[in-house]
Amino acid sequence: MLKTVKVENFRGFQSFELQQLGRVNLLVGQNNSGKTSILEAIQLLCARNNLTLLTEVMINRGEYFFGNDERGRRQLDIRHLFYGHQIQLGSTFSIGGINDNIKDRVVASIAMRESRRQKFDARPDLDEDFNEIRLIVEWTYGHETENLSLPITPDGGVATDFLQPMYHKNTSIPLAKTQFVTSSSLTTEKMVELFNQVVLTPEENLVLEALQTIEPKIERIASISPQQRPIFDSRSGFVIRLRDSDRRVPIGSMGDGIWRILGLALSTVCAKNGFLFVDEIDTGLHFTAMSDMWKLVWKTATRLNVQVFATTHSNDCWTSLADIASQEKATEDGITIQRIEREKQTGIAFTEREIVIAAQRGIEVR
Repeated sequence: MLKTVKVENFRGFQSFELQQLGRVNLLVGQNNSGKTSILEAIQLLCARNNLTLLTEVMINRGEYFFGNDERGRRQLDIRHLFYGHQIQLGSTFSIGGINDNIKDRVVASIAMRESRRQKFDARPDLDEDFNEIRLIVEWTYGHETENLSLPITPDGGVATDFLQPMYHKNTSIPLAKTQFVTSSSLTTEKMVELFNQVVLTPEENLVLEALQTIEPKIERIASISPQQRPIFDSRSGFVIRLRDSDRRVPIGSMGDGIWRILGLALSTVCAKNGFLFVDEIDTGLHFTAMSDMWKLVWKTATRLNVQVFATTHSNDCWTSLADIASQEKATEDGITIQRIEREKQTGIAFTEREIVIAAQRGIEVR
């Protein structure tokens, strides 16, 4: 479990650090303070060199283009990962942390394949030497190291062809699972994929219990085959059965809250012994459901050894978390709120006790 995280020259952060991290960590701050960027940074650190996750993040942000060559390949516009949205030879960003008392770090840099040194702009009109420029990504965990060398195209991007799941050498450290839930929730395909991982396991019961926090009448949930789904229906992958009824009910007819809770539950149980990242965790949830949502997240995370990082703008969301903090024994791996402020290089950490006091006294922590 991560205790600290430090980010340097990544996206909007020249230098920033989070300390006193716990089992569940809620990131708060003003709009454009960089909360989502911090989630992405920690995910990149935890996922090691699995850059397919980075591909998903950048595509969701629209940070890609199609090349000018005959293949017209989709390319990631990697300059947006670097501080100031600019890259040149020697540009570097790094993300590091202390994970179970072991130093964990990922470093990405722009370098020449050969020993030549020259500055450049990420433009399609560069000379052929541009093909020698690489994105070098090196991940270090304790004494173990892995690295990737990815060619930067003449258009100034990295083709997604090179970012398929990589082979990880034999290592004494198992690769941690990570799940990322965006503010717009998961796609139907992703939800069905996760559900198929837990069906007929004890974790399936946790998913059902989560749905029952929103609608107690739900008795069963099942996925349906792709052939039965309308092509353009984004919420057609599941049906449920309600108590006192023998009819199947499409989950899409149950409202945003049910869909959001289902995504949170599936993502948490499928991140066993790993990490869960949730952007705007309160999306689609009425304030009366937030305490139950946090109970679900806390119960599942502690049971399955998941470390959670989430963001919110909502006062109801953090005060509901305070209710959970007041019910749990304060521990070093408990609950924290981390306030992010652009002008500060260190997040302001609120421990369980401080969260409870702030909520009781009406002190604003966002």
